[in-house]
Amino acid sequence: MGHFQENIQLKDPVKGILCEKAMGRYFCNENELNSSWDHILCAFWQRYPNPFSAHVLTEDVLFRELTPDNCLLSRRLFTKTNLLPRWAERVFPSHLNKSVFIVEDSVVDPETHTLTTHTHNINHTRFMTVVERCVFQRDKERPSWTLISREAWISSGVFGLSRAIQKFGLSRFKSNQLKSMKGLVYALSKLHTESFPPRVHGDPPVQESPPPNTASTQKPQQYS
Repeated sequence: MGHFQENIQLKDPVKGILCEKAMGRYFCNENELNSSWDHILCAFWQRYPNPFSAHVLTEDVLFRELTPDNCLLSRRLFTKTNLLPRWAERVFPSHLNKSVFIVEDSVVDPETHTLTTHTHNINHTRFMTVVERCVFQRDKERPSWTLISREAWISSGVFGLSRAIQKFGLSRFKSNQLKSMKGLVYALSKLHTESFPPRVHGDPPVQESPPPNTASTQKPQQYS
């Protein structure tokens, strides 16, 4: 569930400065996933394809580097579907209804046990821009749990229709972030299955660890 906030100041996902709500729609939520940060990290890189990601068409690694302080920097390019609402199909050019390119920059810090991602679209930006920041962090009090916090800023430069476009973008983002979580849980389950494949009849018994508990809890969402 979520609730609206009328007076809110937001942090810019890149510069860390305060921004006014006037920049567009804002969404944030927090999840707790009952799986270790190490497992989450492995599953994160192997999420695609999965049954919940039909909207993700391609995935390419553009850049990857290990820094002197042992942080992993990555940049990936995704191509995703970009279906418009029916009312927008009558107003905007048909090429907007094909695909959108998404750049994802990520930093893995093994010292703090955090994975931080920033994503944004690089085409159709006048129609709508979506900037997302997501942090996966090991719970210090419960090492077998991972905390996931997500923020998104949605804006449009289309005069007269920006509010409608931002509302549509917010609805789509919330739908896609649910698919993203389901895809992550799917990848976690798949990793466990590959680690402990089914035994052939007659094989000696193998001491298996229990499958990862993918139960999760979601804290109240906030959006404006």
